[in-house]
Amino acid sequence: MGKKLSAVQIEQYEREGFVFPVEAFSRQEAARYRARLEESEALVGRRIGKGFNFKPHLLFTWVSEIVRHPAVLDAVEDLVGPNIRLFHLTAWPKDAHDPAFVTWHQDATYFGLEPPLQVTAWVALTDASVEAGCMEVIPGSHKGGQSHHHETLSPHNLLSRGQTLSHPFDRSRTVFMPVRAGQFSLHHTHLVHSSGPNRTDDRRVGFGISYIPTHVRCTSRTRLTAMLVRGRDEYRHFDDERWPLADYGEDERAFHAEAVARFRASNEEQTRRYG
Repeated sequence: MGKKLSAVQIEQYEREGFVFPVEAFSRQEAARYRARLEESEALVGRRIGKGFNFKPHLLFTWVSEIVRHPAVLDAVEDLVGPNIRLFHLTAWPKDAHDPAFVTWHQDATYFGLEPPLQVTAWVALTDASVEAGCMEVIPGSHKGGQSHHHETLSPHNLLSRGQTLSHPFDRSRTVFMPVRAGQFSLHHTHLVHSSGPNRTDDRRVGFGISYIPTHVRCTSRTRLTAMLVRGRDEYRHFDDERWPLADYGEDERAFHAEAVARFRASNEEQTRRYG
């Protein structure tokens, strides 16, 4: 029995590469965070989405609350141990009746992490049903390690490079991972997954928060930033990310721009390796 996950859930994660649903906060709290999201979009004058969805925890105080939420971190600790860095965060909004989708891929493809022990907590601010385009996964696919990907061109693909698996794979036993507002799922960095379009009348919003134990390093030549969210870091493989003190402040925007630029540069290096 872990801090948050049961022994059965931990065993499932190890065997199948995912577990869901896990409770983070109430529906009322999720609605409050959604309202903060919409306030932030009004402040910036831009909707959060493809091209503006990386590392919002560096821009907005309310996102930094979510990534440090004890329920989320307790579950992550059950899987990777007590010393945890937030490696990356991507916002995944799909508007009502939005054709946006995510192709079959593995998170690890352009991360360049060694060892590949990253776990993603997908935290829902709104209900993410099958109809709304929740995640669909292939159980046990994480055990095959990193696979080759190629890039596809589609304006509706939410992945920044449109990356998708290059080789055939078995889709006969996929599992959908619906979560309600305030819940989250957890999946391994090598788990093969995708998501379909939102066919509902409401916006679907979630955060994919990538956590790593502090001994994990990035193999790219570009030194990346990452945020220590629990425990201690005796390895110092990353430059520290700063908590935002104001929503979309001048200092916050400057730091965010640098962190995202480094992340994109690292992705370019990894593309030459796996792309």
